[in-house]
Amino acid sequence: MACANTSWSEENFSCSICLDVFSSPVTTACGHNFCRTCITKFWDEQVQYKCPFCNKLFNTRPDLQVNTFLSELAAQFRTTVRVKEQPCVEPAEVPCDVCTGTEQKAVKSCLMCFTSYCQTHLEPHQRVAGLQKHRLVEPMDRLEDLMCKKHERLLELFCQTEQVCVCLLCTVTDHKSHPVVPLKEEYEVKTAQLGKIEAEVPQKIQERKQKIKEIKDTVELSNKDADREIAHSGQVFTALIGCVEKGRDEFNQTVIEKLKSTVKRAEDLIKELEQEIEDLTNRSSEVKRLSHTEDHLHFLQTFRSLKEPPPTRDWTMVEVRPPSYVGTLRRSLDQLEETLNMEMKKLPDDAELKRVQKYEVDVTLDPDTAHPSLILSEDGKQVHDGGVVKILLDNPKRFTTYLFVLTRQSFSSGRFYFEVQVKDKTKWWLGVARESIDRTGGTGWTPETGYWTLVYDKDVLVFNDNPSVRLPLRAELQKVGVFVDYDEGLVSFYDVEDRVHIYSATGCTFTEPLYPILFPSSDKEGRNSAPLIISPVNQTD
Repeated sequence: MACANTSWSEENFSCSICLDVFSSPVTTACGHNFCRTCITKFWDEQVQYKCPFCNKLFNTRPDLQVNTFLSELAAQFRTTVRVKEQPCVEPAEVPCDVCTGTEQKAVKSCLMCFTSYCQTHLEPHQRVAGLQKHRLVEPMDRLEDLMCKKHERLLELFCQTEQVCVCLLCTVTDHKSHPVVPLKEEYEVKTAQLGKIEAEVPQKIQERKQKIKEIKDTVELSNKDADREIAHSGQVFTALIGCVEKGRDEFNQTVIEKLKSTVKRAEDLIKELEQEIEDLTNRSSEVKRLSHTEDHLHFLQTFRSLKEPPPTRDWTMVEVRPPSYVGTLRRSLDQLEETLNMEMKKLPDDAELKRVQKYEVDVTLDPDTAHPSLILSEDGKQVHDGGVVKILLDNPKRFTTYLFVLTRQSFSSGRFYFEVQVKDKTKWWLGVARESIDRTGGTGWTPETGYWTLVYDKDVLVFNDNPSVRLPLRAELQKVGVFVDYDEGLVSFYDVEDRVHIYSATGCTFTEPLYPILFPSSDKEGRNSAPLIISPVNQTD
């Protein structure tokens, strides 16, 4: 506190409630002085009106007026006091709400006065009987936040229904029917939950870091794959461009040779014609000269010596026709196509197959979808026609007309690959189908109806489409690989044994789960009795 360098001490000008120099001092009938604000607030909290200093009771609440004389003296005292150097409140400490000038550290907070007090200003709460009943707690900042805005009471309960802090009056008004618990009890519950969350957070962080690593690894691998593909495609396209340029040059040379031949023939004919013209002109001149001779003897002698007319060609049927290029370009393009096909066969399908085999999935056949005449192995990997239609319970998932069966597993995103052994089969279908396909009848089995299937029948291999795509069959197929990129809309088929690409359906639109689908076809009196077998992928083949 401050001290005066006058004959008056600070105690003569201090309010006994706030212990600070008077502010608008008033005097009670018993002669004691207080700050007007302090005594007003004190009486607001009391049932009886008494002097906080001597405890004298008043029948009615006194109407106090500011003591102007004491107020002026207090003002003069403020101008003459010298504030002693005192340490400032540390940032983490709560300041006293009463101190003027340099603030002191609060040692207690009063939940009745909504005020924090230093040791000096806390003295009335320790001395005055009425103030001793106030609830003191450890210093707290922003005391107004601890109070109910509606009832101005301490928030000391927690409403579990609305998850908010409430005061005691709230429990009998707005939250009357809600379960409430003390703040400490809810604090312990929430602390336990927080501990669990706190324990989960590092794991979630680690999972996300791992996912970031996976994504970065994928990007790095994609960059390497892209560089490799660009380098390889550069070589392939360079070779193809060379083929195209060679075809173009050969075509141009053919046209030029035809033109040269036509020009030479024309030149030869013109030369021959010019020679005949020259011969005829000479004879014409000789005849003309003889015709002007009047000497009969000379005329007759000369006439006998006239040479026979030079042989001439009948030019009426002779003509020079422009060279025909009909079919030349097509023959060149056909030859170019054949060359391109040969180059395409040189592409490393083996590398492509290895890449898609990395997306192998383990699938098993679903007996609930199998046609009643089909027989499935216990492990769900093989299927063949049993020749007898079994009587089974109705199941909306089951195919009832054609010998189809789906796998248990479906796929709605990403990429997947599986292989099916078709060895010793004379007819089979396999591929993928969407979930909503018609299972009771024939629907065309094309992509439009939800089927993307490869079909083998009587040494003919086709992709079911509208119209069907007939495919070359180089040798008897032993095992077929099926690769699907759901997001890219791609279905590809591979000859696993020869490690070559068979066919790809591109630009597909998938909007629902896809199931691998198998069709072993009928037994055909034992000629097609071999099963279709879902086989594990062996990338070292």
